[in-house]
Amino acid sequence: MKTVTMRVDDAVYQMIKTAADGQRRNISNFIEYATLQYLTSSQYVSDSEMNEILNDKELVKNLEIGLEEAKNGEFDLV
Repeated sequence: MKTVTMRVDDAVYQMIKTAADGQRRNISNFIEYATLQYLTSSQYVSDSEMNEILNDKELVKNLEIGLEEAKNGEFDLV
């Protein structure tokens, strides 16, 4: 387990405290919970979104080409 120290604006702290109190969590636990909720909801797509992506043959082809180019070092960082 790691300890993280952070600075937040007083208004943000009050929002976090209010939300934590509303869920009967301590502030540290609420921040961990809220962070995990954000990361899991924003980093993953739903099954219907993934099906839509996989059914777009042109997009899949372009992604495969891009992946191969990246593996071969055929890219420029801008």
